Amino acid sequence: MSSSGHGHTPAAWTGVIISFIGFCVAGVFTVMANVPGFWAGVVLIGLGAVVGGLMRAAGMGQSPKRSVQPRPQAKAQLQEG
Repeated sequence: MSSSGHGHTPAAWTGVIISFIGFCVAGVFTVMANVPGFWAGVVLIGLGAVVGGLMRAAGMGQSPKRSVQPRPQAKAQLQEG
């Protein structure tokens, strides 16, 4: 199965990188028992989602697929079998 470019956009990469940094920050501050630092990491995780969404809205993400039409070959095979 082909990935068809799933997630290979600047919006996706930026959102994931920011969220990953947030997870790392939250994890480090959890080990250090630092509550404000933990919540700063959680805020970064949310910020990653927001930034990725804004970049997608600005045209740097993958366009949503409205509907998937089966290829004629696949449709014929489904009818036969």
